[in-house]
Amino acid sequence: MAALIWLIVGILLVIAEVLSGDFVLVMLGAAALAAAGVTALGAGDLVSVLVFAATSVGLIVGARPLLKKRLQLGSSVKMHHEALLGSRAVAVSEVDEHGGQVKIGGDTWSARTLDGSVIAAGDAVTVVEISGATAVVIAAV
Repeated sequence: MAALIWLIVGILLVIAEVLSGDFVLVMLGAAALAAAGVTALGAGDLVSVLVFAATSVGLIVGARPLLKKRLQLGSSVKMHHEALLGSRAVAVSEVDEHGGQVKIGGDTWSARTLDGSVIAAGDAVTVVEISGATAVVIAAV
């Protein structure tokens, strides 16, 4: 019966973590699941409480900071369109303030110039903005 209680508590804490997103409840939930495991193997109540306490502290002090740091590093990664800003491209067709095409990396994008200038096909450009699915470019210096 105690193993079932630990299991239910663990699952509820993991589910509650989805709402909080702070990585505390999931650590407590994992600790409750560990306590459920040792209780199911025949350990007494005192042992299961000690396993819960030790696992909780270990996960919160050890794993949580590493997990948060890893996720914070991931949040600093630029999205695809942000990563294109400042990149060099080549005009595939003539590009003016109304339209044209450029090749950025291996992808062809619709494009227009920022300043109303006309860029000939084959000329190098710099991407200064992404507006929807259109690259806004200037002639490369």
